[in-house]
Amino acid sequence: MCASFLVSTSRFLIALAIVLGIAFFYHKVLPVNPTTVALTLLLAILVVSTVWGIAVSLFMSVAAMLTFNYYFLPPIGSFTIADPQNWVALFAFLVVSVLASHLSTHARQQAHDASARRREIERLYSFSRGLLESGNVIQLLNRIPAQIVETFEVGAAALFLADKHKVYRSGPVISQLDLESLKTVVAREEPVIDAAASLCFVPVRMGVRAIGSLGISGSTLSRQTLEALGTLIAIAMERARTIEQLGQTEASREGERLRTALLDAVTHDLRTPLTAIKASVTNLISNPGLNDSQKQELLVIINEESDRLNRLVGEAAEMAHLDAGEVELCLEPHSIGEVIDAALKKCKAVLTHRTVQIHVPENLPHVRVDLARAKEVLVHLLENANQYSSAGEPITISAQTNGDFVTTSVADRGAGIDDPEQSLIFEKFYRGQDQRYSVQGTGMGLPIAKAIVQAHGGSISLTSQRGHGSVFSFTLPVDRSH
Repeated sequence: MCASFLVSTSRFLIALAIVLGIAFFYHKVLPVNPTTVALTLLLAILVVSTVWGIAVSLFMSVAAMLTFNYYFLPPIGSFTIADPQNWVALFAFLVVSVLASHLSTHARQQAHDASARRREIERLYSFSRGLLESGNVIQLLNRIPAQIVETFEVGAAALFLADKHKVYRSGPVISQLDLESLKTVVAREEPVIDAAASLCFVPVRMGVRAIGSLGISGSTLSRQTLEALGTLIAIAMERARTIEQLGQTEASREGERLRTALLDAVTHDLRTPLTAIKASVTNLISNPGLNDSQKQELLVIINEESDRLNRLVGEAAEMAHLDAGEVELCLEPHSIGEVIDAALKKCKAVLTHRTVQIHVPENLPHVRVDLARAKEVLVHLLENANQYSSAGEPITISAQTNGDFVTTSVADRGAGIDDPEQSLIFEKFYRGQDQRYSVQGTGMGLPIAKAIVQAHGGSISLTSQRGHGSVFSFTLPVDRSH
């Protein structure tokens, strides 16, 4: 309080000193006509009113009028006015100086208000952008009070929701933002601004209905800003709630699609080996007179279909482990050639009548991989290429360095995959529209390959053209320690 008084007093004294300084300069140093003196004093008054406001400029106007009369209007050195015309001049001087001070102060206040509105608009824009970053209602509600404190530089904020009867705060509970005060604002449905206590409240409206209230302490915002805050918060809450509902709907739809796909896989793939096993066993039981050759044939069918059934169940279990992140990788440096050789050895029986072309430069860097898992990726891609390629068409394996990764590709000359299906081909249980019944499988091979590659920190992709075949490519990180 004392410091403010001293500052205010010093401004009045400086204004008086400016007036006396101008009078001394023109009276002693550079004598000029009274008109020049009056204009100089008016200019000084305008400057002071712009910087310090109307109170100082009014004081300066009166001081300037008295000084002008004493030093520049006859009789000089006296406050007496001999010529009646000088009364008019003095009155005009005082009116002009006061009016100019008022206009200057008004313009200064308008500029200040415009600047304040601009800052509030910028803060509202920043606040609205922050609200869009969250699509979860609970996360959004917990974040809003802290974001208000940060964006608008206030002391504390509290958000009350009437339906949940819960208050979300930016920090510890403070008495000014108690539950009863927030409830009262919801009931009144009108903003409350207490500048003396640096406290303001505003209802949060959804349409015409108040669904809660917002309280701010430590600073007061304009009514327009408070109402904009209430509207933005309500819109953000409704948006987040809608996103959650859409997510739940999409998850439900996706779950239904997966259940349908799984049922399709069970019906057309798992049921096939069971049917063959059941038929063979039934034949053996009901026909005891079968010769050894016939019995051996049925036993071979049972053995092969049992292996197939075991593989299908194993793939489903492996996919579940990969999805749960329960598979640990034993990462070691290996050449990509080792991975290819291991995969070809594994697929030797499958690729007996298929030509495999290999284009791998000798100077490729080693990759850091789990050899068994990396081999499994390539096995799935080779088996996929073999299944969906015409007999006699070759499969090409190539590799090249791509920055910090080695890219390995498997190309076939099959029917290719339509553009709409390419984004679905790595989904669990998904199989091509044209081949899902003509080619055996569960649609698990490519999803397993994708999960393994991603676990290594790489990526897998597909390039395909209908009628010209497909190229599956996956990346593995280069080993920098080798």
